[in-house]
Amino acid sequence: MSDFIAGLCVAILPLLAAGFWLGRRTARPESQGGLGTPVEHATFETLHTASLAAPPLRAGLTEETARKSARRLRSLLGTDALCLTDEKQVLAWDGVGAHHRAEIMERLSGPLESGRGEAFPLTCDTPDCPLRWAVVAPLTVDDRVHGALVAAAPRESAVLVRAAGEVARWVSVQLELADLDQSRTRLIEAEIKALRAQISPHFIFNSLAVIASFVRTDPERARELLLEFADFTRYSFRRHGDFTTLAEELHAIDHYLALVRARFGDRLSVTLQIAPEVLPVALPFLCLQPLVENAVKHGLEGRAASTGKCRIGITAQDAGAEALVVIEDDGAGMDPDLLRRILAGEVSPSGGIGLSNVDDRLRQVYGDDYGLVIETAVGAGMKVTARLPKYQPGVHSAGRVTGS
Repeated sequence: MSDFIAGLCVAILPLLAAGFWLGRRTARPESQGGLGTPVEHATFETLHTASLAAPPLRAGLTEETARKSARRLRSLLGTDALCLTDEKQVLAWDGVGAHHRAEIMERLSGPLESGRGEAFPLTCDTPDCPLRWAVVAPLTVDDRVHGALVAAAPRESAVLVRAAGEVARWVSVQLELADLDQSRTRLIEAEIKALRAQISPHFIFNSLAVIASFVRTDPERARELLLEFADFTRYSFRRHGDFTTLAEELHAIDHYLALVRARFGDRLSVTLQIAPEVLPVALPFLCLQPLVENAVKHGLEGRAASTGKCRIGITAQDAGAEALVVIEDDGAGMDPDLLRRILAGEVSPSGGIGLSNVDDRLRQVYGDDYGLVIETAVGAGMKVTARLPKYQPGVHSAGRVTGS
């Protein structure tokens, strides 16, 4: 939270400085529509313009995002021309004098290498071109220069030098946030890949072995199980985004349990109580299935092959602003101290990767108040509770809602 506040301060202060610069250029004695003084009006306009320029930049620095934000950034500075560059080329030019592109890029080698701003006169043989001076402000993310913001004007101005530097720092903050977003996306993708790698070898081997056992004795049953296997693996390896719906996750769990039942027969008993109103709730992809797999492992696989039986209960209840999902088994349970070490990432025995992975992803998406709540003891089974907010900014599923 402290990093967020610090980043917010870094993002806002340059805008206020730019707003002051804009206010100096636009101050007029007449009323500004009830917004107070001319400088206050200019500051409001600055913040509004910045709010429109920020979204494209949060996607990183590309030709498209530079084009979408360049006009807003030029408006912030009130200059005749502005361009955004990467380390090799001009990505977008807004305003007059686009024929200065080559000259600008020739002068960027120094600022891009040193990371320090620079101002220099422009040479131009075009009679009606008003540009005679340019300010280069590097765009830096994690002490690495990614490009530059260049403001061009008819004359030299020390105020424009400072304002361009402040706006460039604000742009750099947006690019740093974009880099953090991309890092978070890569982390989530890596975690999902880790889950897939954990589930797949064990699950695929056992499922195919079960299907093979029915091929001669009950071909129709083998066909049904093969379809269940195909549907589950199709869901597990899909690439529709980071989120799914509770309905889709439960549907995949149903396919998984069909294959488990085929293997263990009447040794496994599963009860489901699902409130229909929570089925559309969005949640991180592959979030509940590892918990069910963990219940199967602890409930069945550690017991005698012929006598051990296991009951698993899956409930999803409507709890006002949240959906409450509980997965419970009457299996071997776990030492609470060992469980704490698993969730802390200190150890990762069979089944532990799924628990810690799901707990981490829930906390990343919803905050620390939404980690898994696990009740267990040796010989007392395990109860895992996940609270899912029904509505959370940025959490939605583009997938198809299916029945469970």
